[in-house]
Amino acid sequence: MGDISVEEFRVREGRKVRLPEWPTRIPKIYSSKDEYKDMLKKHVDDLSELQRIHYANNRYALLLIFQAMDAAGKDSAIRHVMSGVNPQGCQVYSFKHPTPAELDHDFLWRTNCALPERGRIGIFNRSYYEEVLIVRVHPEILMSQRIPEDLLNGKDVWKERFRSINDMERHLHHNGTRIVKFFLHLSKEEQRERFLARIDEPEKNWKFSVDDIEERKFWDSYMEAYEDCLGETSTERAPWYVVPADDKKNARLIVSKIILDTFRSLGMSYPETSGDRRAELQRIRELLVAERGDRGE
Repeated sequence: MGDISVEEFRVREGRKVRLPEWPTRIPKIYSSKDEYKDMLKKHVDDLSELQRIHYANNRYALLLIFQAMDAAGKDSAIRHVMSGVNPQGCQVYSFKHPTPAELDHDFLWRTNCALPERGRIGIFNRSYYEEVLIVRVHPEILMSQRIPEDLLNGKDVWKERFRSINDMERHLHHNGTRIVKFFLHLSKEEQRERFLARIDEPEKNWKFSVDDIEERKFWDSYMEAYEDCLGETSTERAPWYVVPADDKKNARLIVSKIILDTFRSLGMSYPETSGDRRAELQRIRELLVAERGDRGE
């Protein structure tokens, strides 16, 4: 991946985040469209092999979380980067408005029900972090969650939710789930251009909603919410990466490299075959060979 280290996109634990200091666009990692395709294919192929080892190893679970403003490219990043992964070992969840049943539980319940098992990759396209992002920008949502009034104490609500998230992610880490979180950092101007494309290009009309424009009015509030969220919940165990998203191709290469680095850091390998197991397989092999002889082959 050239001379770019993915560590420059990682939010250090305890660091105060000011999003204007984080770029939404960086110089191209690739020199041409063909080179981009070759680089992404290499990443996808490597990821496919590591995913097979991960599935066979069956010791860790990997949870990938994607958060972003509308039109930042979450869906396309997931589609392109995970294109070579066996669907049997991967599950994608997109969390919309909570159902009445979900509102009758704590705010982490519905996402906890979708956590990946050992040996699998779980992808959250939006996640429990919506509870400290959109709910913070639109406090009327919080009021609809039927939380006891004495627990709705201004900024303490968000501090407690950050603490709950950090505690949960610490618990998951200590039980074998590795968590990597991506914030696709899109500029307001680039979002405007992508919205215009969704209107002007008929095949993209389905992607556009009037709600997208309404949410754009709250841009500054969302940036403030993201800054607090990233600073309060990026840890060594479950880091946030602020990925420049104005160039979708760059973003996909960065995301895929981060996932590859995470897999490689686990030092996984295919399970070793014991002596007893090898002897058992040899007996089975002899039976299969004998069948061939019985047919006169």
